[in-house]
Amino acid sequence: MIITTEKQQTLAKIVSLEGKGLHTGETVKLVLKPAPEDTGIIFQRIDLNPPVALPALATRVNATSRGTSLEMDGVSIMTTEHLLAALYAAKISNCLIEVNSSEIPIMDGSSKPFTEAIIKAGIKVQEADRELLVVNEMIQHHDAETGSEILLLPADKLSYSVMIDFETKVLGTQNAHLHDLEDFQKEIASARTFSFLHELESLLDQGLIKGGDLSNSLVYVDQPIKPVQLEKLKKVFGKKELSVKANGLLDNAKLNYPNEAARHKLLDLIGDLALIGMPIQGKIIATKPGHKINTEFAKILLKHIKAEKKSIVPKVDLSKPAVMDINQIMNMLPHRPPFLLVDKILELTDQHVVGLKNVTMNESFFQGHFPGAPVMPGVLQIEAMAQAGGVLVLSTVPDPENYLTFFMKIDDVKFKRPVYPGDTLIFKLELLTPIRRGICNMRGYAFVNDQLVSQGDLMAQISKRTT
Repeated sequence: MIITTEKQQTLAKIVSLEGKGLHTGETVKLVLKPAPEDTGIIFQRIDLNPPVALPALATRVNATSRGTSLEMDGVSIMTTEHLLAALYAAKISNCLIEVNSSEIPIMDGSSKPFTEAIIKAGIKVQEADRELLVVNEMIQHHDAETGSEILLLPADKLSYSVMIDFETKVLGTQNAHLHDLEDFQKEIASARTFSFLHELESLLDQGLIKGGDLSNSLVYVDQPIKPVQLEKLKKVFGKKELSVKANGLLDNAKLNYPNEAARHKLLDLIGDLALIGMPIQGKIIATKPGHKINTEFAKILLKHIKAEKKSIVPKVDLSKPAVMDINQIMNMLPHRPPFLLVDKILELTDQHVVGLKNVTMNESFFQGHFPGAPVMPGVLQIEAMAQAGGVLVLSTVPDPENYLTFFMKIDDVKFKRPVYPGDTLIFKLELLTPIRRGICNMRGYAFVNDQLVSQGDLMAQISKRTT
């Protein structure tokens, strides 16, 4: 699992919606607002004094029975998945969602109203990078009790495949696919939530889903319906007539897609996995998904992400002697001050190197970059990284003083945070492939206080000095 970056995005302007709460039946007002970089997706309960903010993260999931609910400090927000799916599909990184209720309005039971609101608001690309989860190994989660399973596989881009099976005549096995997130509005957004009549009756009898009706849910009749049941449902839904379609749908509901149920399960999956807080590059295959397994899988992904972040940060003890001091480095590298940008080598193996650069105000480049606001140029961060990589490469030959290393290519360079005077840069470079014919491929990272500040893939060639 590799974490790379892409640009963050937010809404271009504020947009508002209003609808009924599925559980309370009350009118809910929702305002989607642009948010600064690195905010993430935040729900804010403005009906409370003071308002309470709840981050959209899987670690905050507290219930999944009739939707995905988040909770923090005793405050919750319900039915988040349809809105989160719309935001995720639009690649919105930062958004403040103000809501005057404990739940997001159900609208028509799909993501369509939220998608249209986001399109109306427009999208603004921000300067900061956003982390992107690139999958390089299979991750699997299986629920033995339900038979549900989710697989995440390496792929060039994000795609989804979903299979559902309710083992009933009225709604048996269905499949749905989304090969490109850009097709979400056309292929998935209008897929509405659904339930079976026996489930609906039970919930109504308990006084739950007060806002549920035939305008925001498809209802499948999987058992023979009695006249007394039909009369009761007419009163509940305020209908003079109710009937069951040949396909088993109550009130002759018209499907938006032949496999609308499977597409809605795919929609829910997108919204629930959005709770990892970053986009995914990989192929997702889900068998009989539901909010419970979806959010469990999101938590598993968060653990993988946390472990991956820890794995790339070198753990160094600056109290221990360096593997190479500045004199030993100059015996190997041809660089000299003011262009020697590595002070120490802390670790050195045949596969990786960890180096250090103390950034001080005495650096010559701070005279012009920038007067009154000194910042280390990104290109010099990469050069310093490459010099540390040069130590790794030249350590493979018996007479390094007779060789030079030359850049051939630099790819996927990202600058995450500024580097200032007083910072201590720690570089970690790893060989991506074995060195062949003097050609080496390395992946490099630079950190300040365990925070990634820059990274890139470097290709260099070892050449023997001609003189």
